[in-house]
Amino acid sequence: MAILEPTNLLLLACALIYGLIGEREEALILLGFVAAISLLDAWQQRRSQRALAELARLSSPRARVIRGGMTLELAPEQVQVGDVLRLDEGDRVAADAQLREGVGLWLDTSLLSGESLPVEVSRSGQLIRAGSLVASGRGLAAVVAVGEATELGRLGRSVASVTPPPTRLQRHTRRLTARLTVVALGLCAALAVLQGSWSGDWSTALLAALALALAVLPNEIPVVLALFLALGALRLARIGVLARWPAAVESLGSATVLAVDKTGTLTENRMAVQQLLSWPEAALWQAGAPLEEPWHRLLELALLASRHDPVDAMEQAIERLAQAELHHSEHLHPDWPLLREYPLSPDLLVFSQLWRDANGQWQVAAKGAPEAIAQLCHLNNERSAALLQAAEGLASRGLRVLAVASGLDGAPCHPELATGGEGPPATAEVPPETVHDYLFEPIGLVGLADPLRSDVPAAIALARGAGIRVVMITGDAPQTARAIADQAGLPAGPVLSGAELQDMEPGRGNDLGHVSVFARVLPQQKLQIVRALQAAGEVVAMTGDGVNDAPALKAADIGVAMGQRGTAVARESADLVLLGDDFGSLVQAIALGRRIEANLHKALGYTLAIHLPIAAVSLLPLLVPGQPLLLLPVHIALLHLVIDPACTVVFEAMPGSAGLMQQPPRPPEAPLFGPATWRRALLQGGVMAVLALVIACWPDLPAIERRSLLFTLLLLGGGVLVWLNGEPRSRISQLGGAIGLGLWLLLQLIPGLNALLLLRPLQELTPWVLLIAVVIVLSISTLTLPKPASAAAARSR
Repeated sequence: MAILEPTNLLLLACALIYGLIGEREEALILLGFVAAISLLDAWQQRRSQRALAELARLSSPRARVIRGGMTLELAPEQVQVGDVLRLDEGDRVAADAQLREGVGLWLDTSLLSGESLPVEVSRSGQLIRAGSLVASGRGLAAVVAVGEATELGRLGRSVASVTPPPTRLQRHTRRLTARLTVVALGLCAALAVLQGSWSGDWSTALLAALALALAVLPNEIPVVLALFLALGALRLARIGVLARWPAAVESLGSATVLAVDKTGTLTENRMAVQQLLSWPEAALWQAGAPLEEPWHRLLELALLASRHDPVDAMEQAIERLAQAELHHSEHLHPDWPLLREYPLSPDLLVFSQLWRDANGQWQVAAKGAPEAIAQLCHLNNERSAALLQAAEGLASRGLRVLAVASGLDGAPCHPELATGGEGPPATAEVPPETVHDYLFEPIGLVGLADPLRSDVPAAIALARGAGIRVVMITGDAPQTARAIADQAGLPAGPVLSGAELQDMEPGRGNDLGHVSVFARVLPQQKLQIVRALQAAGEVVAMTGDGVNDAPALKAADIGVAMGQRGTAVARESADLVLLGDDFGSLVQAIALGRRIEANLHKALGYTLAIHLPIAAVSLLPLLVPGQPLLLLPVHIALLHLVIDPACTVVFEAMPGSAGLMQQPPRPPEAPLFGPATWRRALLQGGVMAVLALVIACWPDLPAIERRSLLFTLLLLGGGVLVWLNGEPRSRISQLGGAIGLGLWLLLQLIPGLNALLLLRPLQELTPWVLLIAVVIVLSISTLTLPKPASAAAARSR
């Protein structure tokens, strides 16, 4: 509760003392300030909670359902009994449902059962529990229970809600605040005992000690940090980057490497077939030309080797071309039942499917990397070299190349597996366990292109200017990857293939120092890339979208999932979600993260600086006998009403400086208060403290005059500190600087308020002369500080 904050408890103690000694007006004023500060804290906490609630709403998983013949994408709470769930690899099941049909459907049920291995779901009517994860395959299931009626609901567990862990900065600030609180209260208690023993005036000694405690305790720091991170996460969401918890905002300023997928992140994810090359005839078809018979068989087999209703961009492109060019031919087979899928494997980058044709015979089709298809077809060296040379020719034009193979007529198996010269009908044999058991022949090559996003070269240049290295990861051939990298503006250098990565010894992260392009990479190899880069001392932001990307996203310092094409498990494993799947928004997020961090340090520096003069003047009565208590608890409480809004509202809204993206990344181990923050805060606060002590000790000046001058100095000087610590030309900084002036004018305009606060109206010129003097002195002292690091200081990448 806000009322239990240390500052409020100290103010309540002061009010109690005032009440006991008969000063009811002062007690009531302090109680009013407690209420005002509590309301201000509650408003700030509500802003944080609303920001986090909005982020939770954005990050909740979506369910794809068929309702009334229409496919809809809904939040889990909108799913109804009777809907049909569409389940694909990586989806989180949104409700209890009964399986209608499935192909290779395996579920991870560890959330409910604790079973670590996926289980197969193949029987019609089999129950699928909400919260299960589709590990592989796809299917349709009819919803039978939703919400609290599901097994997950009855257990009272929620997949969508994740409690944000405390961030590194939050842990540091809590420790710092706790230590300062203990030290301050111990010091104040000791000084109160000494002062009370010397003077015998225990009530004044207690008030002086409590005033010092109010001045010393930096209770604004945890509030400032929590609000900055929460509102920062909401600002990220507005530019299309969802931070799943505030810690991600804190980490952005430290990223030194962005490891990104090519497809859909650097490119537009609008894959289209550009060329077809039949084999062995080597007849070439270009997009836009009529598609004649020589290429019909190639396109037919490419479609048979693709999933129905595909998610993969290349398979979608093949399906679009096939539907447009083959819809009136015998080369489309919507009535053929699918018997088996043979997925990609690390040792064979080929996807195959086995079908049963109208005559009951097996037909098998495969597509994949050209070198893998050559291996699958058992081509001799000469024929393999010719096929790979043709593939390199297409890849050198920036095309992603797939080779297509067909099983021999009737999909015969190898002689040692088949029962006869011709392959057995599907009804006579169980399909083989591996695709290697079939006999294949190459049919041709498919060249696909995905245009580079127009903003990618500028975004990469901006990232590199900020000292951030960009690494591209793709499943394309090395020649294709290098061509795209050159278009994107990545530096020249070697291309490391997945096979070479597999052979690399663990811990040799320094070998990747000059590698900007990784080709023929499997999803599971991303984890190896992350660990190798981290071993070299890099802070890695890694993008991913599939189930197999989850370990890499968890291991990365900043995991980034794709919002549009990413699976549920990838989004759950990530720290950030790119709602638009584009690289430019990730670079914008880093720029915004640096702005948030810079403004946070400005706010923390301001907090330290403004507390120094208040603490110095509050300490004076406890150390100097006969020195009156100039700053009463009521004055310090009023100053808190200036400090809190200045820290949270003004500094959080300040725009970033022009040079933020021309500086190197912040080291992740950097302390909460760096040397620059300490220097600036101590210099500015020290100057203010000297001015305050001069006024407090001015001879032959009545105490009420000194108190009035001192309070005016702190109000106006606090506003000047806000202005100087922000961007002086910024309208927000100027408005923040006017807070102190506005509050001082309010004191002058409300009759009787000065007397109530034991102040005296100053002569007309006094505050203005004081304000001008403070501006001049603080400005000169601030200008003596070293300027921030420039672009020249950024480390070369």
